[in-house]
Amino acid sequence: MEYVKLGNTGLEVSKFCLGCMSYGQSDTGVMKWPWTLSEQDSRPFIKSALEAGINFFDTANVYSHGESERVLGRAIRDFAKRDDVVVATKVYMPMGHGPNHKGLSRKAIFSEIDNSLERLGMDYVDLYIIHRFDYETPLEETLEALNEVVRAGKARYLGASSMYAWQFMKALGLQRATGWAPFVSMQNYYNLIYREEEREMLRLCLSEGIGVTPWSPLARGRLARPWQDEPETERAKTDAFANRLYPKSAHLDKPVVDRLIEVASARGDSPAQVALAWMLHKPGITSPVVGATKPKHLDDALKALSIKLSDEEIARLEEPYLPHEAPEGFS
Repeated sequence: MEYVKLGNTGLEVSKFCLGCMSYGQSDTGVMKWPWTLSEQDSRPFIKSALEAGINFFDTANVYSHGESERVLGRAIRDFAKRDDVVVATKVYMPMGHGPNHKGLSRKAIFSEIDNSLERLGMDYVDLYIIHRFDYETPLEETLEALNEVVRAGKARYLGASSMYAWQFMKALGLQRATGWAPFVSMQNYYNLIYREEEREMLRLCLSEGIGVTPWSPLARGRLARPWQDEPETERAKTDAFANRLYPKSAHLDKPVVDRLIEVASARGDSPAQVALAWMLHKPGITSPVVGATKPKHLDDALKALSIKLSDEEIARLEEPYLPHEAPEGFS
């Protein structure tokens, strides 16, 4: 396994981060997903990731209404030493039906960090990420609260996720002007069939020394197989968020997937391996967040580390791309 610094910090993370969204099942809460794995079925993937040298794990309070955090926390206690791993979790999404059980208010942040730590069974998280930009809370209130979370020792670093580049730069500017703990990472939606982040966000992160940890680098599996007009997996059939990510983009996405299949076939590699290798070749990418619900998912990620794409192959992969609108719910 290769390790890299997370942005302009001294923190070293594996070149891939294991995303834990699919781990843990819950019958309660705002988000209930029939495609998630039981704790018993989840634990082998976390153990295998650790054995492969992956030290970076990503979850969120909202994933299976906290069950993902519980599953990850117990697995880390059983399979690793706390100081050997980097654990990220998130705040923003609704965790209840009351008006203060969501968002990035001071009240919500202070409640949710404590709730996350209790579920994880940890004294601190390494990276505390705001899941989205909160238009209903003053940015200064959010950033000051996050600073206090760091100063209290409940989080080592702060990260952000999907938002506009101007919003992220405004937040960074306020943090620097006030001396508050800064964001050190950006977890954005980026892959071969959605490259709009290349316009501003990735350039901003390179300029400001921000680590980039893209989510859904295989586009919910669309970059792991030949194009399917009607996806066959249980998750594809029941994942409502995916319907917002890909509402009317088949005419844009299919040519990219077809080209990926051509390049991968010519190399003798799988499409997933080539798609992940392409991402690792992009400037500024630190540690893509990969999910794993089958052994081959981890295998593909690990094999992608050794794939060296030529400039010609990268150009062929990128050539069919056409601009996309930002998916609903990104900001």
